[in-house]
Amino acid sequence: MIHDLVGQLPTESTQQAVGYPALFLLVAAGALVPVVPTGAIVSSAAVVAVHQTTPFALLVVFLLAASAAFVGDVTLYWLGRRGVRSKNGSRWLERLRRRASPEHLEQAQAKLREHRVPVLVLSRLVPAGRIPVMLACLLAEMPLRRFARGNLPACVAWALTYQLIGILGGSLFARPWQGVLAAVVLTVLVGAVPSVWRRWRHA
Repeated sequence: MIHDLVGQLPTESTQQAVGYPALFLLVAAGALVPVVPTGAIVSSAAVVAVHQTTPFALLVVFLLAASAAFVGDVTLYWLGRRGVRSKNGSRWLERLRRRASPEHLEQAQAKLREHRVPVLVLSRLVPAGRIPVMLACLLAEMPLRRFARGNLPACVAWALTYQLIGILGGSLFARPWQGVLAAVVLTVLVGAVPSVWRRWRHA
């Protein structure tokens, strides 16, 4: 019975044919619509790659995650720039404004004036930090090309960070689903700590 079930499971090649495009699309969509848990998706994909026998599976996951995040960010910035230059704005720019509190936007603008590229890198790593910094770049009328140059290392650092979380989860457990669960929990904790710290500090 167990052998029959195992025989019905998708092969690695089938998983990759479906999983790799899905990974790219989900991460890119998550960059455009910041409600998709892209960090958890990348960590889970890394867990699955750890347990595969295919060479370079982890490298493919890393490249897909970084490139998808870059494409999504640049697309969102391009849409935002159209709103900045339009008299009536745009729905994309308005969404960015709604997701960035005035306090966080002011902090992002101050840090952007002082540090530029390092702020873009950190904004990708700090939960809820990407949108205020992107909005600050838009309001400062940073050219798309300059934003893209600064955003590329940010996406690389982000993909590497969440892939390492997945590798850790996949290495600690023998079964892939256990590693995926551990990676998701670690990702949630990483995202929750800064928010809890800010609330505790204000309190």
